[in-house]
Amino acid sequence: MADAPLSYESAGVDYDALDAFKRACQRAAATTVPMLAGHGVREAEGTRGESAYLIETPDGYLAHVEEGLGTKNLVADAMQELTGRSFYHHIGIDTVATIVNDLVTVGCLPMSVAMHAAVGDSLWFAEEQRAADLAEGFAEGCRRAGAVWGGGETPALSGLVERNAIVLAGSAMGRMSKEDRIRGDVEAGDAIVFLASTGVQTNGLTLCRRIAERLPEGYLTSMSDGRAFGEALLDPSALYADFIAACRSAGVRLKYAVHVTGHGWRKLMRLDQPLTYRITEIRPPHEVFSFIQTRGPVDQREMYATFNMGVGFTAYVAAEDADQAVQAARIAGHEAWVAGEVVDGEKAVEIPSLGIRFAADELQVR
Repeated sequence: MADAPLSYESAGVDYDALDAFKRACQRAAATTVPMLAGHGVREAEGTRGESAYLIETPDGYLAHVEEGLGTKNLVADAMQELTGRSFYHHIGIDTVATIVNDLVTVGCLPMSVAMHAAVGDSLWFAEEQRAADLAEGFAEGCRRAGAVWGGGETPALSGLVERNAIVLAGSAMGRMSKEDRIRGDVEAGDAIVFLASTGVQTNGLTLCRRIAERLPEGYLTSMSDGRAFGEALLDPSALYADFIAACRSAGVRLKYAVHVTGHGWRKLMRLDQPLTYRITEIRPPHEVFSFIQTRGPVDQREMYATFNMGVGFTAYVAAEDADQAVQAARIAGHEAWVAGEVVDGEKAVEIPSLGIRFAADELQVR
């Protein structure tokens, strides 16, 4: 009998519950905004619900974000047990990437990044190679982001975190001028520019782990390109701060930007506006996504609702600036292309060639 199709929810991640809590937090957090007045600053209008928080100062903005890696390091643990190889240098880069890629969506380049590494037992750090790889990878991620590694926290949480596990997260901050802010002033006729991912990056790993459990050879199952499934999952993420910097240098004004992680391509309609985001240029996704869809199995619509499907970052620009934005991405070392346009209509994401449409009620992060 064939395996039943999998979904992110069946794997244990229910976005409806998670997003409901996020909205509750936003409501509670709004009651603390008056506290900023005592510091001579104020909350930037429209910042609630975005990937990074902005505080407006007299001459610019301070940006702050906190983010977690998720369960990708559990794949690294399994692969180390299977192969004897540490993948924690990649994991260090991933941890920085998932933080910084959120920060830059508002137009701010990171100044400082901090690590939060919670373990179930302090002996986790006694495995010197793994610990060194994590530290060196995190530092490499910071260098790629153009930021200093400013510090962090390493609590031992026996009874809360499993004994052999580590929970990786962190925060980043930066500052920028008022002219550099990405404001979300998207309108019909604007172009949608996609920047390629390196693979799964940092989202959907819980579902990938469930798939590995179904495979006779688990993470060592060979894909059609000859690579092991587990190795492909651990390709380090791209960092997109260099794209933001390249756009600044080239004078390209980004109207909005999205880090394509949780919620997959549904994230393209994160703005709270009645606009339709129509994607007409689809590139073949990485082999790892084809493997996940086939071997899961995972329905195609679920794939685009969960994974980045080869797109790690999205920029929205005026149509006349689209080619220049693509060139800026390529100068920064990213594959990029004009993928679609913004049109008048209900809030939705449409992928006509695949017959997929995500409605407004399928993304409720505000």
